[in-house]
Amino acid sequence: MKLVRFGAPGAELPGILDSQGRLRDASGHVPDYSGAGVCPGALEKLRQLDVERLPMAPEGVRIGAPVGHVRNFIAIGLNYADHAAEAGLRIPREPVIFNKLGNCIVGPNDNVMMPRDCQKLDYEVELAFVIGKPTRYVTEADALSHIAGFCICNDISERHFQIERSGQWCKGKCAETFGPLGPWLVTPDEVDFDALGLWLDVNGERRQTGSTATMIFKIPYMLSYVSQFMVLEPGDVVTTGTPPGVALGMKEPKWLKAGDVMRLGIDGLGEQDQSVVAFEA
Repeated sequence: MKLVRFGAPGAELPGILDSQGRLRDASGHVPDYSGAGVCPGALEKLRQLDVERLPMAPEGVRIGAPVGHVRNFIAIGLNYADHAAEAGLRIPREPVIFNKLGNCIVGPNDNVMMPRDCQKLDYEVELAFVIGKPTRYVTEADALSHIAGFCICNDISERHFQIERSGQWCKGKCAETFGPLGPWLVTPDEVDFDALGLWLDVNGERRQTGSTATMIFKIPYMLSYVSQFMVLEPGDVVTTGTPPGVALGMKEPKWLKAGDVMRLGIDGLGEQDQSVVAFEA
């Protein structure tokens, strides 16, 4: 299944794509894709629907993030060997965990806003997954049963804040609009997460090309690892690192600026399209 939330920010409704890729309105059957709405029982209820008979969503409606009311937004850093190399950093012995904030999440085609005093704005196409049931001390063998689905994340970063202002990475990772997700939440039965192609363009120039096949730490291990340190709840999001090609790794970095347009995608998970805008008070 490909699950979608659509409508105005803060008032999104749950939808689902039909066999022809058309967006159908599922709000008469489920309240939202958040918390209990992405648990196994809720997803099974969706599977029983005759999707082709659901009402169509409005033409041209805004697409929101595919999961709502995210409490915990966890990220894994330096999870592609070639990205670690371009950043001049050693391959980590264990996954690098940091936090983004749930309130930085926006829809896949919403604007990305430069924060106040922004100097080095960067992009990162990433595979993210959404937790489907309470997860604590889960084993690798059981990890996939705790995942509700997969989606695209653009892990927007302000590198000056992240690296040069000292302290935790979250300084450069949590500004508003720094977490575009979607367009779809795709259930695990439709995703070969070990061999997905990822790409990102800026103003039509290809910047990132990669594959999840080159991840240092694979999805089951990552989820098992994270669950040794914290409890994850249904609707939480974990984003899993980026391939090479980010501005940070360039000899002459091409930082994002107002007016730039990012387009990015992952095999089977759709595409995102965002414009960079100046700070708005």
